[in-house]
Amino acid sequence: MNPITFQLRRAEINGKKVFDHVHEICHVHDIVNMAVSVNNQELKGAVLERALAQRLRELLSGVAWLKGWEVEIDPAEYRTGFDIKATLPLPKGGKAELWVVCKSNPRPHQIAYDRTQDFPSPQRNPNRVWVLAAPFISPRMAQLCQELKWGWFDLAGNSHLSVPDAFQLDRTGQPPIHRVPKAGANLSTPEAARIVRALLAPENAGRKWTQRDLQAHARPNVSLGLVNKVVRHLHDQAFIEGLPDGGFKLRAPVELLTAWRDAYRFDRHQRRSYFTLLKGRRLQEALWKLESLTGGHAAYAAFSAADFQAPHVRQPKTWLYVAADWEERLRDVSEAKLVDSGENLVLLIPDDDGVFYLQESEADRLACTNPVQTYVDLFHCGGRGEEAAEALLEQNLKRAWKQRGLL
Repeated sequence: MNPITFQLRRAEINGKKVFDHVHEICHVHDIVNMAVSVNNQELKGAVLERALAQRLRELLSGVAWLKGWEVEIDPAEYRTGFDIKATLPLPKGGKAELWVVCKSNPRPHQIAYDRTQDFPSPQRNPNRVWVLAAPFISPRMAQLCQELKWGWFDLAGNSHLSVPDAFQLDRTGQPPIHRVPKAGANLSTPEAARIVRALLAPENAGRKWTQRDLQAHARPNVSLGLVNKVVRHLHDQAFIEGLPDGGFKLRAPVELLTAWRDAYRFDRHQRRSYFTLLKGRRLQEALWKLESLTGGHAAYAAFSAADFQAPHVRQPKTWLYVAADWEERLRDVSEAKLVDSGENLVLLIPDDDGVFYLQESEADRLACTNPVQTYVDLFHCGGRGEEAAEALLEQNLKRAWKQRGLL
């Protein structure tokens, strides 16, 4: 890569004046790293715009055939709401433009809910592409940008830039060179899971919520303060949206399920290996006794729940959730014994009774975990679990959400 000339005008950072007419010849990535080192906590204003402009130049330089492009900071059209303009000659003649909006810490809800202010709507000109640029672009923000046909890039060089009839530049996996903002809530905790589970359950799809309503459903109960914290985080990430008359509703069920799945800690459940001589209908009838004995603290789980909810992957083991207090009764009714190998009954003792929320019940058999619970368990339980989870998502959950107008 050829070195380029870079000039930093006087800037004021944290009350101190720095870079007084500094001229330096260096590579693009050195310029970016120099700008980042000025304030590793937060880049703003002109310093951020220059750093992002240099990163854009580096990205465009990587397209070998692309020649004669220009990158301009604070263009004359700044009044339209963008900070950087890149002008690109097209292979068949004419030019395309990238209109780049620079943000120090963009939040997903800004682009999802309020594009008329912070993020102007794209013009109909197919050769004019809006681009979001920031020190760090989260996977959720990148997902929303692509849904809205925006490009994006960050200071590390991760990017998705697509110019019709010209090129598409995708680059991911570069580690952040800027401090990653902390998440507003930890979705891996059992308490947060109770809230997310209630929002995602197909029976609740399309429901209008208040925080107190959600608290009542997040069983076992959680504090209103935690509900408030999780709701603010989910709104910030554009998984839920506020309603004009107050309250909120689920907005992006698949995306929220994916986020919860990735945070979910399946290893927190204790796993016991059992063997029983009971098979088929005899075992099903024996396990059905747990329905009345445990008061809803037993259910088919993982592959066994999926056999009823979206049959796809057949396997010989029976998977169950049973609360710790009822393990002995399970052994009795199933005539099962603990084994070191050769298990055909897998017992999961949950770390939280929230796994039993809104079970799916049918006559003459033990209930199943709710499909959203079945999904996250399948995804993490090994074997062909991921394949079975995808089938459950397509055959069961997406259909239910679509019927309620969420997809």
